[in-house]
Amino acid sequence: MGLRVEVFGCSYKSYVADFDGRSSLLYRFNQKSMSTVKDVISLRFKSHQAEGVLLHGEGQRGDYITLELHHGRLDLYLNLDDSRSRFSSRRVPVTVGSLLDDQHWHSAHIERFNRQVNLTVDSHTQHFQTSGEGQSLEVDYELSFGGIPLPGKPGTFLRKNFHGCIENLYYNGINIIDLAKRRKPQIHSVGNVTFSCSPPQLVACTFLSSSSSFLSLPSAASPTGEFTVRFQFRTWNPDGLLLSVQLNPSPQKVELQISNCWLHLTLHSLGRQRSDVSAGRRVNDGLWHTVSLTSRNLQITLSVDGEPSSNIELWELVESRDNFYFGGCPPTECHIQAPAFQGCMQLISINDHLVNLSHVQQGLLGNYNELQFDTCNMKDRCLPNLCEHGARCSQTWSFFSCDCSGTGYSGATCHNSIYESSCETYKLSGSSSGFYFIDPDGSGPLGPTQVYCNITEKKVWTVLPHNNTTPVKVQNSSPQKPHIMKFSYNASADQLRAIVSRSEQCQQEVVYNCRKSRLFNTKDGSPLSWWLDRDGDKRSYWGGFLPGVQQCSCSLEENCMDMNYFCNCDSDIDTWTNDTGILSYKDHLPVSQIVIGDTNRTGSQAVYHVGSLRCYGDKSIWNAASFYQESSYLYFPTLQAELASDIAFYFKTSSPSGVFLENQGLKDFIRVELSSPTVVTFSFDVGNGPAVLSVKSHLPLNDRQWHYVRAERNVKEASLQVDQLPLRLLEAPADGHLRLRLSSQLFVGGTASQQRGFLGCIRSLMVNGLTFDLEERAKLTPGVSSGCPGYCSGSSNLCHNRGRCIEKSNGYICDCSQSAYGGATCNQEVSVSFDRESSVTYTFQEPFSVMQNRTSQATSAFTESRAREDVAFSFVTSQRPAMLLTVSTFSQQYITTILARNGSLQIWYHLQTDRSPDVFSPVPKNLADGRLHRIRIHRVGRNLYVQIDQDIHRKYTLSSDAELILIRSLTLGKVIRMESFDEEVVKAASKGFVGCLSSVQFNHVAPLKAALTNRGSSLITIRGPLVQSNCGALAESTSHILQDQAANEDKEQRDSNAQKDLAVIAGVVTAVVFIAVCALAVISRLLYQQRRAKRSSSIKEEHRHSTYTDYRTELHLHNSVRDNVKEYYI
Repeated sequence: MGLRVEVFGCSYKSYVADFDGRSSLLYRFNQKSMSTVKDVISLRFKSHQAEGVLLHGEGQRGDYITLELHHGRLDLYLNLDDSRSRFSSRRVPVTVGSLLDDQHWHSAHIERFNRQVNLTVDSHTQHFQTSGEGQSLEVDYELSFGGIPLPGKPGTFLRKNFHGCIENLYYNGINIIDLAKRRKPQIHSVGNVTFSCSPPQLVACTFLSSSSSFLSLPSAASPTGEFTVRFQFRTWNPDGLLLSVQLNPSPQKVELQISNCWLHLTLHSLGRQRSDVSAGRRVNDGLWHTVSLTSRNLQITLSVDGEPSSNIELWELVESRDNFYFGGCPPTECHIQAPAFQGCMQLISINDHLVNLSHVQQGLLGNYNELQFDTCNMKDRCLPNLCEHGARCSQTWSFFSCDCSGTGYSGATCHNSIYESSCETYKLSGSSSGFYFIDPDGSGPLGPTQVYCNITEKKVWTVLPHNNTTPVKVQNSSPQKPHIMKFSYNASADQLRAIVSRSEQCQQEVVYNCRKSRLFNTKDGSPLSWWLDRDGDKRSYWGGFLPGVQQCSCSLEENCMDMNYFCNCDSDIDTWTNDTGILSYKDHLPVSQIVIGDTNRTGSQAVYHVGSLRCYGDKSIWNAASFYQESSYLYFPTLQAELASDIAFYFKTSSPSGVFLENQGLKDFIRVELSSPTVVTFSFDVGNGPAVLSVKSHLPLNDRQWHYVRAERNVKEASLQVDQLPLRLLEAPADGHLRLRLSSQLFVGGTASQQRGFLGCIRSLMVNGLTFDLEERAKLTPGVSSGCPGYCSGSSNLCHNRGRCIEKSNGYICDCSQSAYGGATCNQEVSVSFDRESSVTYTFQEPFSVMQNRTSQATSAFTESRAREDVAFSFVTSQRPAMLLTVSTFSQQYITTILARNGSLQIWYHLQTDRSPDVFSPVPKNLADGRLHRIRIHRVGRNLYVQIDQDIHRKYTLSSDAELILIRSLTLGKVIRMESFDEEVVKAASKGFVGCLSSVQFNHVAPLKAALTNRGSSLITIRGPLVQSNCGALAESTSHILQDQAANEDKEQRDSNAQKDLAVIAGVVTAVVFIAVCALAVISRLLYQQRRAKRSSSIKEEHRHSTYTDYRTELHLHNSVRDNVKEYYI
């Protein structure tokens, strides 16, 4: 509804022009063309149609500006480039607004300075930069408002012109409508433009309820008994009843409904098969659609938006009986399973008689329920688009949803990255070396990028190659015409900056092989060659030396071939030499460009090589602070969390309660706290009243061990995750407040009131993808210290493969219960050999914590976590086909991995029993080759990621994102129960598995290890013989056998040739050995005499040095042991 408020004492002047769809205003310039570097255009408009040009101007050099309504949205075309034609097919508009054809007033404002533009419609603003190279907009002769007249033909238009009213139209401070009203010569009027806004002619009604809305109208008399119904509708819902009418002869009924976004017309007849036709396409797009339904000449005809009609053939003539029901039907009159229509209708006519909806509202005509009149009260829930990271927004009448496909993110608003933030975190999750996608800022805006993770026992290297890692030869380059090579990486500049900044150390090797090619040896000191850093700044120091100094690593090591120069190549000799070093100053990495300028002399040339960017360590993982006073806290700038925020951290404590984090506003707030020894609480208020989520653990959380917490809040829901306990979700109220408005500082480890502070350690605090430097802030804060004491508080990775480090009073132990590996540090492979009849079945049992979380706070809208599986295992076999792993549910769903007849891996996902399963075969090669293969499978929703050995992760899309409901069991090897399997799976299941399986992990269950360590458990069922084995050794022996076979064949072929040369070789060898023995005897005698002379003088000095070294070593070991044993408990 439109509303204007005039405040007493303030005058409001309204200049209005009414365009009838065939008219326009032309503003003609005083000169031939107008060139501007700054433009300000503002207007208010009210439109009767979804299409129409509001503003247009163009120049002969190719500049143009067009503002038009298209599908109820406002499109701005703006080009400052003289190289493009005026109406190129590649023109792409900037679009703002929605449902702007609702006959209400809307404001539009355009501000341009050079190429920077702000386009605002109502309260929604788009900031963008224009295409083209120019800085000014050059328009020839005139600007047109309301349409684009065709030159030479007054009243004709190139596009559909505007139909509606424009108010207070200003172009660079000029009141266009005022000039037109006063008939100034600068304004030329085309067609009939009036200066008062005519009232709207169309009256709409809104159907509000999907269960009880309806409009009942009587059937207007028709002399032939036939009927015709026409109306317009608009909606967001993919389903809903539009029209229902009873027919004579009875009982017959016609229903027109939206079903799966299409219009479906159905004729129900007693004793005959019902008839169906479809028409239209995606009619739930929020636009007005015109429907015509006619019964005539033994046909019922349906037409939508003037498209070709669809027909239902009749057996006999029919006529309408009783009332026409629009949008729904009262339960007493008809029984319809389809939901009622939610949306708007207008221009309803029955038998060519237009229905006066005002009479319906006054009770003079028909009947209705849950309707609004004189307005189309639709809301575009995708404006603004609250889906993040470029996800597509779709909506119904009451809610919106986000399609995260292809974004690399998941969640209700696509806020959460599906990738780890660094290679270090991949190692902590048990991954091995390979290509991975990492998202360095998590839920931030940067997005994921692919890197190579070189995971070793001591360090984890993140490797980012560039476009030219091979050596490059350079000749004929000079300072005036240098050789230039630009390096591009598989990551944006911001992504590179984030990866480097969160790493502990980064480096890049630079090799310069030279022959009469200098680096820095010039008279004026200017470099002949240099490189550019990541910001494009010139750097003239070479690998291995300090920034800002034109020297090479040989100068630092004092081993340059000519000590008069600081680089080997600066000696300018006519032989090959090189300067090699490592660039390791993080703020300058990576190298973005290299310039070589001294290879133009005779005999001068160079070969250079710039290696990949290599970084190791993740500073954020072990960035920690210890809080030892209840009144102490760390403070940071206000949390930027209006529409979405996520908070993740680790904590350990012995205190029963304490606030981890708090940020307050005037009334709004957000808080995460340990409310009791077993409960973590996430609470917030965005104006809808306090919302509280709690996760309760069946074990104490104040056990001095690290625990993980992740809290998220967005416009659709809030969630709380603690360790591996079930995720808690709370849906946001419909049409509630969305924005969290905070004003105070963010307090970490305490509150502004200095009460209920946290005592313990917090580490790895990340908010919206940004890492908070707790250690640096703790250095300046009393009651807080940097780091956290304890064996398990560092980055030494004491426990491997998902093993959890547990503090003890005199050391630590590794909890390998969540790992598929065993041993003291969770790094020992758990392997079992199977034969054809062997199988291991793990029966899932719902843990107490899950049931407890389900029953508590039943009044809140909580659900379990979204569909997600993580599967990893290794195997060695020569059998094909073979059954590797099967997961089945009580609802006939299953996941299985098999080896097909050709030995290739097949992954079967059967998530919906009414559909065929999804089958994926990542690589066609034979894996039944007797070698060890590692398989990793990861699913989030519809996205499936598969890695085989060290190959890249391959992405597939499932047909469904359904969860596994009530998982029954996981089976390794032969499967007995196969009632729901497909034929190919049944064949593999019956063959079983012959070979070795190791390190099997399904989510947080290690079934193979459980079978070996808990043979008497009721959860484990073992059939056939199982022998503990070593898959790695078995694969190695198999590989040696294959190699030996190949070697024996090759040896047999070479034996005959080798025997012929054996005699000659033996004679030569004998002579060489005799000469060598004689020479060694002479040299040994000389060295013995020389050593005996020096021995007596060195014994005394050596004894004194040895005594000092032993003492220093002992002291160092004593200090190290003392520091390691020292432990603090909070």
